[in-house]
Amino acid sequence: MGVEFVGMIGTQHVSEIHPASGPPIDPDFVRRIVTAHDEGGFDKVLVGHSASTADGLQVAAFGAAHTERLGYLVAHRPGFVAPTLAARSFATLDQFSGGRVAVHVISGGSDADQRRDGDHLDKAARYRRTDEYLEVMTRTWTEHEPFDHRGEFYDVADVHATARPLQQPRIPVYFGGSSADAYRVGGRHADVYALWGEPLAETAEQIAAVHAAARAAGRTSMPRISVSFRPILGATEEQAWERAHDVLDRITAAGGGAGSFTGRMSHRRGHQPPANVGSQRLLAAAERGELHDRCLWTPTAAATAAAGNSTALVGTPETVAAALLDYHEIGVTTFLVRGYDPLDDAVAYGRDLLPLVHAEVARRTPREASA
Repeated sequence: MGVEFVGMIGTQHVSEIHPASGPPIDPDFVRRIVTAHDEGGFDKVLVGHSASTADGLQVAAFGAAHTERLGYLVAHRPGFVAPTLAARSFATLDQFSGGRVAVHVISGGSDADQRRDGDHLDKAARYRRTDEYLEVMTRTWTEHEPFDHRGEFYDVADVHATARPLQQPRIPVYFGGSSADAYRVGGRHADVYALWGEPLAETAEQIAAVHAAARAAGRTSMPRISVSFRPILGATEEQAWERAHDVLDRITAAGGGAGSFTGRMSHRRGHQPPANVGSQRLLAAAERGELHDRCLWTPTAAATAAAGNSTALVGTPETVAAALLDYHEIGVTTFLVRGYDPLDDAVAYGRDLLPLVHAEVARRTPREASA
């Protein structure tokens, strides 16, 4: 079982510990950060989405034009454009990029951010819409005869796209969410199911839930599993922990930070708790303790009210690599890693972390194959 690494990019230098600097869309920064990931050996980068940030497909197109190998995992919220149009847009970029595009489906965890684009559906309805959306999108990519679809949210007739993906049979679908509705829809559609970084036992429980949902949908091949972390590396354990506490102090001083793709959250500073289950689960892990398993550290999640993937792995590259391999052993095949220093950390991960994981996975593979 191999391993895939996904980084994350934005269009300006910003994170929970760095106030936004430069223009909101900074072509030079995008060139630098995609180059760092490409040269660092990442397989893909996630292009984030919110109601206020740059259009992800155009960011991916710009990045693809400035890299040779790197893939682009474009976050996409169903419901704001027709699924047939989205299918053609992704297929067009897949052709121009040489087959380097994937779609990361997010039904929407923030009601406030959904409303910024005029979406007032509740979460259950959003997941029903996503289910139908992905059905129509997939058929647009794969069916060679015109088709009709009439459902709760979409009514299309005589659909026949000539703009088809270069990747066959279709563009890979990644899917995020930790609720029962998310498991149901993602279990049906996802090639890769994305989770946030929880302790090993809870991650194993979520993997089992995703696979159960996939089997209930009639699938015989299970979705691969992605887990997201915020590694904090140091040349020694002491340096790593010193840096971790500095990061935490800076997040706290910034009132929770301002690096979330959905903006400053109203539940910070003692207001209402987050509505999405993924954030609730991270906060529950933080309440149970600061340190879990080998080096999973939760105070960064607590300090940001878990506004996005926010749990850290703290230690030397060797310690963090060993922690990632612990997750690989329970079935995780993809790791999304992004740093609190977005550009510098991407360089460090590519230089110091990814090679260790790849080497150990390669070393273990023959043993696993002969077992």
